[in-house]
Amino acid sequence: MEDKVELCFETEGALRWKEGLQQKALEVFLRQQHAASNLPKLVYGTVAEDDSNAEDEEELGGLFRVSRPEKSKRHRTDGLDCSRSEPEETHNWDLDEMLDSIRDCFVTGKWESNQDAATLLKEDEELYGDFEDLETGIVHKDKAGKQNDQAKEESEEEGEEDDEGNMPMKVEEDMNQKNKRLEKKRRLKERFDTEYDEGDATYFDDLKEEMQKQAASLRMGDDGYMLQYEGSAWDGKRFRDPAPPQVALSLTLTQVTHPLAILRALGASEGNVGYLQMRLKKHRWHGRILKTRDPLILSLGWRRFQTIPMYHIEDHNGRHRLLKYTPQHMHCGATIWGPITPQGTGFLAVQSVTGSKSSFRIAATGVVLDLDKSVTIVKKLKLIGYPYKIYKNTSFVKGMFNTVLEVAKFEGASIRTVSGVRGQIKKALSKPAGAFRATFEDRLLMSDIVFLRSWYPVTVPHLYNPVTSLLMPMDQKDSWAGMRTVGQLKYDLGIRNKPNTNSLYKPVVRTPRLFNKLHIPPQLQKALPFKSKPKKVQLKHQTPKDLKRVAVIWEPHQRKVAALLTALSKVHNHKMKKSQAAKHAKHKVFLQQRDKAEQEKFKRQKEAKKKLFRMMGQKERKRQRSSLKGAAQDE
Repeated sequence: MEDKVELCFETEGALRWKEGLQQKALEVFLRQQHAASNLPKLVYGTVAEDDSNAEDEEELGGLFRVSRPEKSKRHRTDGLDCSRSEPEETHNWDLDEMLDSIRDCFVTGKWESNQDAATLLKEDEELYGDFEDLETGIVHKDKAGKQNDQAKEESEEEGEEDDEGNMPMKVEEDMNQKNKRLEKKRRLKERFDTEYDEGDATYFDDLKEEMQKQAASLRMGDDGYMLQYEGSAWDGKRFRDPAPPQVALSLTLTQVTHPLAILRALGASEGNVGYLQMRLKKHRWHGRILKTRDPLILSLGWRRFQTIPMYHIEDHNGRHRLLKYTPQHMHCGATIWGPITPQGTGFLAVQSVTGSKSSFRIAATGVVLDLDKSVTIVKKLKLIGYPYKIYKNTSFVKGMFNTVLEVAKFEGASIRTVSGVRGQIKKALSKPAGAFRATFEDRLLMSDIVFLRSWYPVTVPHLYNPVTSLLMPMDQKDSWAGMRTVGQLKYDLGIRNKPNTNSLYKPVVRTPRLFNKLHIPPQLQKALPFKSKPKKVQLKHQTPKDLKRVAVIWEPHQRKVAALLTALSKVHNHKMKKSQAAKHAKHKVFLQQRDKAEQEKFKRQKEAKKKLFRMMGQKERKRQRSSLKGAAQDE
């Protein structure tokens, strides 16, 4: 059976300030012990001794109860506070007196009456031996109770004459004790009823009762079979299992840098190994970020082992995307292959346990989230191809796949060019191998690059390497070395990576692209509106046709004549501008007068129409009156 071992990461320091650290710690501990205050005295105040007839507990302020020490208890070794014992005190455990002083601290020793099992069983028999039915009032007694009653009756008959004067006092004491027992039994019955008489038994209750019966039947059998069934010993059971011989060779009493503490046995299911989902964060004091697929030593639960974690992060759509490095100041997910550990178990990680380091060793901390092995971690995969035949919006692309089967897997997938034209894979071509036909939104160019974005699943490496440094001799504990990282291997072997020429920075030279002119057919030009028709734009470097003439050199007389004509033309133009301005002003006045005359004319016509309509209305009313009078006379 395996044993759970708590492991500590401690190394001996090589700095001077660590010299004499044990003596300094001892002095500080003693100083704190002498200066420590009495906490009960601070909380409850001064505690006065009770009288011999006072109760053990006393109310303080109506809220707290002060526990009084028992005066009858003798001074025992197990009653001392070990934290306040002087470290300088030494005990010779080879003496019989020292062994007798601690003999009562174990199961085989003699315990007090309130803790001894035999005494407690007798008290339970006295308490639960008699049972009184509270509904009918009938008292049911066991055999011992009946015999005691008969003996009491006989003794009472024999001593009736002698103890005639003491009878009332004995009867009163017996009644008081009986009332106390009945009250205690009534409280126990009420507590039992409240716990178990709430309703009908459920399936869970039946299953629990069946398991209790099975456990009870197993306890009646062999202890080894019971340990095999439960996986661990029950309370009070002492056992001893054989340990590896390396433990006895490596464990010494003076070993303080690598302590070993055996806590308890492992369960039957705790030896399984599988996938673990974790939440991890790089420690803020660690110098470097962690890289995926680099081995890491984890202290998880009761184990310390080396494994290869895969770091990932969950996107908004639930996809677990692989990360090459851990984030600087953020949590990320990690998947490892290791021992099955309950959810919520915390862990810490280091990169190496060999030697002593001056820098901070804890690389990361985290917690176990789940034991789900169905989580798929994926990473980006970008496939690139080039068109070699173009037919309008259809193109033949090669270089992206190698076989027809690969093309068949990606039929209907979305592809895209670097320039932003989207397309779709249609069908594989027979030649060349891996070529396919695709359709795009627009016509491609031979210089375009087509790429396909996809996701590729990543497998978690199966590495579970327990760290066995504590089983090594004392002088070799710091020399344990597990799996090394790729960087450590290259450094130890003196290997240097040759840089990829395509990854180096180069000067970017972009040649200007020349596009063909836009050609619009003449029939389409006629149908276009005027502002959309192409205009004949005169270029700056071209000269007009009227200026393409032979240069004429004038004589001095001709230049004077030309200058005079130019001056006369300027004067003429100035006069014409003035006359045009005067003509415009005069015309403006004329237009104002004409508008005014038209308004007056419109006003007169309006008044004449009113008079005409008024007269026509008067005549119409007179005609109606005359017609009404004639009709009245006829009647």
